[in-house]
Amino acid sequence: MTQAPASNELFQRAQKSIPGGVNSPVRAFRAVGGNPRFMVSAKGPYLYDEDGNRYVEFINSWGPMILGHAAEVVNEAVQKAIPNSLSFGAPTRREIEIAELIVSMVPSIEKVRMVNSGTEATMSAIRVARGFTGRDKIIKFEGNYHGHGDSFLIAAGSGAITLGVPDSPGVTKGTAQDTLTAPYNSLDAVKALVDANKDQVAAIILEPVAGNMGLVTPQQGFLQGLRDLCDQEGIVLIFDEVMTGFRLAAGGAQELYGVTPDMSTLGKIIGGGMPVGAYGGKKEIMDFVAPAGPVYQAGTLSGNPIAMAAGMAMLTYLKEHQEVYTDLEKTTNSIVAGIKQNMQQLGLNYTINQVGSMFSLFFTEQPVVDFETAKTSDTALFGRYFNSMLEKGIYLAPSQYEALFVSTAISGDLVDQFVQANYEALQEAHNNK
Repeated sequence: MTQAPASNELFQRAQKSIPGGVNSPVRAFRAVGGNPRFMVSAKGPYLYDEDGNRYVEFINSWGPMILGHAAEVVNEAVQKAIPNSLSFGAPTRREIEIAELIVSMVPSIEKVRMVNSGTEATMSAIRVARGFTGRDKIIKFEGNYHGHGDSFLIAAGSGAITLGVPDSPGVTKGTAQDTLTAPYNSLDAVKALVDANKDQVAAIILEPVAGNMGLVTPQQGFLQGLRDLCDQEGIVLIFDEVMTGFRLAAGGAQELYGVTPDMSTLGKIIGGGMPVGAYGGKKEIMDFVAPAGPVYQAGTLSGNPIAMAAGMAMLTYLKEHQEVYTDLEKTTNSIVAGIKQNMQQLGLNYTINQVGSMFSLFFTEQPVVDFETAKTSDTALFGRYFNSMLEKGIYLAPSQYEALFVSTAISGDLVDQFVQANYEALQEAHNNK
């Protein structure tokens, strides 16, 4: 059993100077009970906390550590860049090189603007879409999370639903009125919204594979149906690939599913773990961004040289070693097969969703295809399962409503360790009702 007196002490101390004791809500462990573990270091598949505990982890800093923690190819690039200064506030060659690399990899992107986070990327993309179309309203999907921008905190997933606050105070009624919501995977609901708001919808934004209500995959024809509808109605289709970009394929979910949006938002892996994001798309849309066009967006640290060095190393590696994606899927398939075998032996019938190196175990017997079915999960049971896995040295996302990520650092032995811990944790979670 892992002990965490140092982490507990740090959490008590943190609450005196940081709201809730954490700098991002889900980290507080409120959905699963107990106190968060405070980390000191990470390498490969492992996290090490303040108490000296080691965990095999499946969060990967919420996705970007696709090569495992402290990957040498990324570390070396960062170390080489640091002596040249941490920030210039002026253009650099590396910004051009990474932009060209992104354009070469992501089907939808002809031009790209670097920013500092996924939230910044989605906020900017919506503004550009509104400027380009001259329309005000957007359509998003229930349970899809696009960061904490005001326009997106309407029926949001991820941390919002984890805390039971799907609509945040501080979001104005006017903003809420311009955000229309539809159930994920319901093309008919989207068509009804578009018909009811004729020539008013600037953009439809979605996670092409949802990762913020747990992992939910698009049903057959859903993405293509949105593409066709947007073409018919002059609506900008935006794929939020902050999680899925460069993880599910070198060109993201849009490459995997063969549907090309008008704009894409990116993050996570671009920086190899550094704070970074980007948005891009068709040339005619992106040329509306200042200084080329009238839609203003700026940032002193956008294109930060250290983040660009890390991102260039990561993306170059992924482009040149696309066997990574086959290997990751094989590893994830083994994990998911092990979980299913465990459930069969224990007489359980929960739902597992998987695509590539992302997966979720939902504590519900219903197929999970949207926000409503995701919410049928037994979150109290998940909390017991999470804490049992933690005690066994397996670090999972502390919420039923988050996807898990597999890195190339997860070997066969670690797969076996996960599957064995999963069996015992499922058994304990049920016995401790």
